[in-house]
Amino acid sequence: MKKLIAALATVAAFSAQAAETLTVAATAVPHAELLEFVKPQLAEQGVTLNIKVFTDYVQPNIQVAEKRLDANFFQHQPYLDEFNKGKGTDLVSVAGVHIEPFGAYSSKHKSLDALPNGANVVIPNDATNGGRALLLLAKAGVISLKEGAGITATPKDIADNPKRIKVRELEAATLPRVLTQVDLALINTNYALEAKLNPTQDALVIEGSDSPYVNILVARPDNKDSDAMQKLAAALHSEEVRQFIEEKYKGAVVPAF
Repeated sequence: MKKLIAALATVAAFSAQAAETLTVAATAVPHAELLEFVKPQLAEQGVTLNIKVFTDYVQPNIQVAEKRLDANFFQHQPYLDEFNKGKGTDLVSVAGVHIEPFGAYSSKHKSLDALPNGANVVIPNDATNGGRALLLLAKAGVISLKEGAGITATPKDIADNPKRIKVRELEAATLPRVLTQVDLALINTNYALEAKLNPTQDALVIEGSDSPYVNILVARPDNKDSDAMQKLAAALHSEEVRQFIEEKYKGAVVPAF
């Protein structure tokens, strides 16, 4: 009996060692929801998925780079490129998962045409999402940008401003909270969904599904090809996840695979 118990203990210890754990940072909606959806599937494959919810766009990258977390899931490639450039990190994309069409919202006006002269407009204060907001305003005809202004455009790149709108840059997570205080807020879809806004119904203008801002699973060069990471990437690219996105978010989030 003692030998049997010892053998079982050895097997249990071996199984525990063989089990893989991934700790992944994510913003709450839709990223953490998608990770929760695939968590049971990964468990069946021997991967324990720990999900840490963050409300900002900086710490998830810092903590992955410092090896306090294994991966994160909250950002698009242009944001990651700018972050790596600015912080000297070398984080990499593991898989592109979905697009969150970016939108402009107002609690005071029914259309962009109704914006008054001197309207107060708020946009994200990070380089890529701020530029993305200005590009959307330019596409909608509210402003025009200087030639060559792209995804890192800033308010200084506004060339023509017929309504003399006043653009302020705020941390992305705070934008839904100031919506009632301004004329227009350009809000990332994850924060819009958290604030119970429906991008396809509530946005006055929204990006098309051809947006290049694909949200990605991000890791380090040393762990991006690990078996557990590749299992997570495959799970996020499953047909079940595609159906979950389409049924739950109804166009507010669009599969990119």
